[in-house]
Amino acid sequence: MSAFIIKIFGIVQGVGFRPFAARLARQFGFPGSVSNRGSWVEIALKCRPDQLEDFITRLKETAPERSAILKIDFRPALPTEAENPELFGDSFSITGSEKEGGVVFVSPDIAICETCRRELYDRSNRRYLHPFINCTACGPRLTILKSLPYDRERTAMSSFALCEECQREYTTPADRRFDAQPVCCPHCGPQVFILDGEEADGCAITRARQEIIAGKIVAVRGLGGFHLVCNARDSRAVSTLRQRKRRPAKPFALMLRDMDTVLAECAAPSPAARELLTGPQKPILLLDKGTNTSIAGEVSPGNPRIGVMLPYTPLHHLLFDYPDGLNDRMPDALVMTSGNISGAPICRTDDEVRKYLLDTGLADLALTHDRPILLRADDSVIALFDGRPVMLRRSRGYAPLPLVLSRPFKGAVLAIGGELKSSFCLAKDNLLYPSPYIGDLTDVRTVSTLEESVRHLMELLEIKPELIVTDLHPRYNSAAVAGRLAEELGIPLLPVQHHYAHILSCMADNDYLEPVLGIALDGTGYGADGTIWGGEILRCDGRGFQRLDSLPPFLQPGGDAAAKSGRKLAAALIRQGYSNPLLPLADSASPLVSPAELAAIDFQLANRVNCVKSTSAGRLFDACAALLGLKGDNSFEGEAAMALEFAAARPDSPARRFHQELACWILAACRKGREASGLSAVALSGGVFQNALLLNLTKQLLTEGGFQVLTHRQVPPNDGGLSVGQALGGLCILDKNSRFLI
Repeated sequence: MSAFIIKIFGIVQGVGFRPFAARLARQFGFPGSVSNRGSWVEIALKCRPDQLEDFITRLKETAPERSAILKIDFRPALPTEAENPELFGDSFSITGSEKEGGVVFVSPDIAICETCRRELYDRSNRRYLHPFINCTACGPRLTILKSLPYDRERTAMSSFALCEECQREYTTPADRRFDAQPVCCPHCGPQVFILDGEEADGCAITRARQEIIAGKIVAVRGLGGFHLVCNARDSRAVSTLRQRKRRPAKPFALMLRDMDTVLAECAAPSPAARELLTGPQKPILLLDKGTNTSIAGEVSPGNPRIGVMLPYTPLHHLLFDYPDGLNDRMPDALVMTSGNISGAPICRTDDEVRKYLLDTGLADLALTHDRPILLRADDSVIALFDGRPVMLRRSRGYAPLPLVLSRPFKGAVLAIGGELKSSFCLAKDNLLYPSPYIGDLTDVRTVSTLEESVRHLMELLEIKPELIVTDLHPRYNSAAVAGRLAEELGIPLLPVQHHYAHILSCMADNDYLEPVLGIALDGTGYGADGTIWGGEILRCDGRGFQRLDSLPPFLQPGGDAAAKSGRKLAAALIRQGYSNPLLPLADSASPLVSPAELAAIDFQLANRVNCVKSTSAGRLFDACAALLGLKGDNSFEGEAAMALEFAAARPDSPARRFHQELACWILAACRKGREASGLSAVALSGGVFQNALLLNLTKQLLTEGGFQVLTHRQVPPNDGGLSVGQALGGLCILDKNSRFLI
């Protein structure tokens, strides 16, 4: 027999991989050992060379459900290794963890598995009604991890000493809780309680349920932060939450009790939708409302869709079903929105909840526990396009899984992202690690959260950047953060143009590393000429970009503030005589604005006061919505654009014609771009392409026109994906010898 060393890279820690490998080796009758090396799992194996291939094939095909094997390397063992009895004994053993450098893979947080859910409600099980039940197939990961290797002493569970029974499970390879770092039971695990109240354990859960039934708003601790929770069928409760959170119209996310509730409230979810809802990530999924839905209209006013998710922690399940006599009154649909003041980061500590949710009167009660959250992770949001998922917010359940590029790079980059929908990305060689969603950096607390999260993930992923990349906009808070970090670390700072980063993010998402034509449509991006861009066709490669064309420019009074008022912008376009077949321009601006507002607009235009030149597609959506009488002012980003998309569902509506004209403009621009560059691959990116109708029309026309169309899947098309594109651009700068895109 020969001795081999096998390295398995990917999500192979905290998912039961070592006991799985041991069982497989014993089935084959091979002696050796398996160990956790921090960045990979290593198997020492004695077998004939012809048996090794069969073993590796079985390793790939039967790996634990929650694992993700990205690469397997193997080599003959060195003589000193082959003679080491700790590696190669008479049988196959599981050894402890040893920290070695290398590529790092961290498992995202995983929703409660079906086996644990059954045990949760099994009266004969010692974890009956235990809010922290978990196993190697489920439970918190990223949000409780201090450092690697992923062992209990390096997690937020280190302060909870295992009881004798849990210790036995944790150390028994045949047990499904072997090496499950968050393992615990009611005797040795964390405790739920009412913050600053007297109730704990089951009494605390009952108190929270009573308050929800009574129409109150309860802050509930989740995996990556707190939610604000109320009865989604109670119009008064939802309206109260809107008033307190100062969120007049932006849709709230829902948590529905089970799939039966989803089927009752949503219009025939597809098989792909059901798979996403019931899978291990449990994201928020955008679905059409059912015709007979009884969800309060205030949850998503004027919106034909709702964002729904299923319970993903044991505590969520216990909120819906608990043996306290309240189940027949407890609603099966709960608003489950981020626990924060509008614009601030999601609360993760009890102190933050006191200060921002309870003392401000935003929440009436807080149901919390004493297991620390080390890294904020909001819920992920997904939509379906062509039956496939498109990430709109990449966070819990997905971050920080890396994107793997097929071409080799050498270098380490920190990309800070943009100002809105902030996320950052750490890159090492050909791996891009997008962070969980951070939020909008207009709030100083979110800026602090960004810096805190960057430092935590840099340490966790063991990445020391050689370059920091940021947005070109000189007044973004993200740029200020990037500057401070670059100075602190003593490394260069690279500004990258906003829309170029959008296109690079789409290319990275598709692992397409050849020159492309890029269509970048969004609301605001600082252009290379100092104006506002947002309707761009670019030729992009790893060396940079060339601006081939854009939407016809216009003067935008108010600068960035114009995003809040489509009617004022529409009036300004009319006063400019803006000629564009996209817009159904009116004869007069007077119906849109007051005399005082019109006088101010005229003054700004005549004197070029607080006016910027703009090609923003997002602002044209706002103006069109105002001209059609759909929405005059935005209470949240994209509100008017959403109203325009929903109105376009009618085939003969002017709103639909707007989308068709824009898709035709894109096709014409791409044809011109192809003639000039010879390129037929087109990448579509920017927040405007969250509009499913426009995306569908554009993709259809381009495909019929002979173009290869790249769209987003794993990376958000909005500014939440900017950092991925920035990271790819940074890698291109660092890797001087790369033949990427030349």
